[in-house]
This record gives sequence, structure tokens and C-alpha cells, in this order.
Amino acid sequence: MKLVIFDCDGTLVDSQHMIVAAMDAAFASLGRPSPGRFATLSIVGLSLREAFERLTSPDDADIPALIEAYKNAFHALRADPAHTEPLYDGARMVVEALAAQGDVILGIATGKSQRGVRLVLGHHGIFDHFATIQTADDAPSKPHPAMIAQAMAAVGVGPEATIMIGDTTFDIDMAVAAGVAPIGVGWGYHPAAALHAAGARMVLSHFTELPAGLAAIWHPAGQGAMAGP
Repeated sequence: MKLVIFDCDGTLVDSQHMIVAAMDAAFASLGRPSPGRFATLSIVGLSLREAFERLTSPDDADIPALIEAYKNAFHALRADPAHTEPLYDGARMVVEALAAQGDVILGIATGKSQRGVRLVLGHHGIFDHFATIQTADDAPSKPHPAMIAQAMAAVGVGPEATIMIGDTTFDIDMAVAAGVAPIGVGWGYHPAAALHAAGARMVLSHFTELPAGLAAIWHPAGQGAMAGP
């Protein structure tokens, strides 16, 4: 069996508008200036505590209040039909095709909460395709390798048969630390050059390139092939 682990925000789901809006609202609620879009997107993928420590400072006394304000703002935005978290183009087709293959198990490793993952993936009707969901509720923040280690243990697949897919250097660093192959995606929140520098085996430009990318790692030099979507 093989395991493909996906990040969520910036990889499967485009949630940048909601993340930035919720972050702006959190800082505004405490009368503090917004960190700005670039800084906010640079920390997507981290746990909330780690994210706010990077946006402020590790000893900032406002961090607990900022975290609570961010959660409240994000939940309010999610309830507003004007705000959406769409799947990236091709994501559904590729996830469904991989899930239909008998020798591939799918997983999630994300800085989202379990509740958040269930809501967004359930909304798109793809939650049940993932056999293991690892979140910031259950493990240290990326780039610590615990989420990947827990995912592998949950489904009984070793690092040699596991690939991590993500859009940030936190995902790539986590994969390298866990001893699994990382694939970057170029449609998310960190630049492709940074993903390559962190150790990504490749950086995809569209979701439909993923099956060929997986095959190139699992079956190098034409040693078998993996069906496309």
C-alpha cells in the first residue's frame, strides 16, 4: 500500500480570502494593525499559536485573545454565503481517482482543527476519501514531523511508500524531517522557488499533474505506471 498525505489550505482548498479577512478582524478587535496579506499568507499551515507568535512575538500577551478572535471571525465568515473555500481546479477529480485505486490510501496533515477539516471537506463531499486526518489538535505544529508519523502509523504504511503534498515550506520541511518524499504545489501560498529550496522533489503547476508526479517517485525510470484521473 501507498500513502498520499495532503495539506488542506493552499493545497486542496483556496481559503486565502477567509484567512486574511479573519486575521484582519482578529487584530482589529484588539485595536492593533493588521499584519497584512503577505505576512498572513506566509504563516498558513502553522498551528494558530505558532502562527501568532511569528506575526507578533513569542511573548506577546495578546496571543490568546488574538487566537480566540481569529476563530470567532473565521466561524462567522464560514456562516456567510458570500465567503467560500473552493477546491482548487482539478482537486476533486484527482482525489476521487486516487481514492478509487486499490493500493493508495489518502490522508490529511493540516494546521486546521479537526472540526475545520470536517466542515470544509465535508462541504465538498470528499471527506470520506481520507483514511487518516492529522491536525493541530492532535500533534505539534508543522514543520514537526509528528503529523506524518501519526498518519503512517494509523494506516500501517512506511516512509518509503509515503508522499506529502503541500504548498508551503512548512509542508516540505515536515516531509523531509519525517523521511518521506515531498511534492510541492505552485498554486498555494509559498513561492515555487522556496519549495524547491526546501527539498521538494518537484513543484506542480496544476492538480492534474499529480498522478504522473506520484508515479515518477514510486516507479522511477518506467518501473510500472500509475493510472491517471
